[in-house]
Amino acid sequence: MPKNKKRNTAHRGGSGGGGSGAAAATAATAGGQHRNVQPFSDEDASIETMSHCSGYSDPSSFAEDGPEVLDEEGTQEDLEYKLKGFIDLTLDKSAKTRQAALEGIKNALASKMLYEFILERRMTLTDSIERCLKKGKGDEQRAAAALASVLCIQLGPGIESEEVLKTLGPILKKIICDGTASIQARQTCATCFGVCCFIATDDITELYSTLQCLENIFTKSYLKEKDTNVICSTPNTALHISSLLAWTLLLTICPINEVKKKLEVHFHKLPSLLSSDDVNMRIAAGESLALLFELARGMESDFFYEDMESLTQILRTLATDGNKHRAKVDKRKQRSVFRDILRAVEERDFPTETVKFGPERMYIDCWVKKHTYDTFKEILGSGMQYHLQSNEFLRNVFELGPPVMLDAAALKTMKISRFERHLYNSAAFKARTKARSKCRDKRADVGEFF
Repeated sequence: MPKNKKRNTAHRGGSGGGGSGAAAATAATAGGQHRNVQPFSDEDASIETMSHCSGYSDPSSFAEDGPEVLDEEGTQEDLEYKLKGFIDLTLDKSAKTRQAALEGIKNALASKMLYEFILERRMTLTDSIERCLKKGKGDEQRAAAALASVLCIQLGPGIESEEVLKTLGPILKKIICDGTASIQARQTCATCFGVCCFIATDDITELYSTLQCLENIFTKSYLKEKDTNVICSTPNTALHISSLLAWTLLLTICPINEVKKKLEVHFHKLPSLLSSDDVNMRIAAGESLALLFELARGMESDFFYEDMESLTQILRTLATDGNKHRAKVDKRKQRSVFRDILRAVEERDFPTETVKFGPERMYIDCWVKKHTYDTFKEILGSGMQYHLQSNEFLRNVFELGPPVMLDAAALKTMKISRFERHLYNSAAFKARTKARSKCRDKRADVGEFF
């Protein structure tokens, strides 16, 4: 749509402020028949068409069942029609409506490859994200940053994603460093900044600048000399975790000389984060340490760490942690992760994981691959498997080769319908209930016997 038409479009205001984002988007779109300018790029769209679009305004509809539902229940044209409506709604006066539209686009791009569609509308999408990052607050900024990440994943490396990063990078950096901005927004922006740089940048100076920006954030959690032996979590801890994980991701693509410099600076400071009272910070620090050891040993097979004995003792303690003041779920999660980290540091061993997607499978056999997979899985959610099958960029990252071409019959046999999933879940639930009932009966018999 020409920019002058966007500026002159009349928008409804305030109608979505009191409800959920999806409801706001629905209300705004359904109310489009009262506007002077059509909300879609097709100027001669009828009132009936605009009213029909109101059914497309629930962003959660893209995330529930993934690409299968899109293939079965709607054509590519239907999906693109929905997305055009969402793109126009990013200009709405209601913040809730804009947020819901951003989330709807993000969920669609995370669940299906739409390269040609977004390539034609890349500048429009980038402008919308930029506007929402600059003028939005909190949840809207978070939704815009999340969409920017998925946009770059769809585009892959190249001029298009470089221009997206060039436009959005300074704004993301400003939000990350803005102490008055929402923590959730800063956290998502930190992840987005790292991921977009990982995908798009060919400029080594820009890569180093991004690393330094993220480093300046998470190092604020390092144990200071005047501090006690425990790092107390703060409202900024979640931001520091995201910055550390994004920094670690970028370190995997740095030249060897830069990696060596970073190792010299952080190898002796990073272990202090293991004493944090936040379980997610401890785990993030531990996994980052394991990855740093892997990089160091990849450069020098006889790499020697001076404080190895002290570090392994800390890792062993965390791997067998039984402190009563910690939640059972946290302890279980921590022990499982730190057992693997301890094996990596002490024995140079990694427990291979298998990821299945369609007829293929991928083996995660090192910390670099695991961290990269976890990062993109966090962004794409349930759409990760679909992207591993279809997204050439991700297939190149994980060395999977060109996408495997399957005919319609093979695809149909691989899919499980919603009804079949329901039957399977119902049978599993009945089996669990029956097993629990038998277990209770045995306990009752034992009680009567005694």
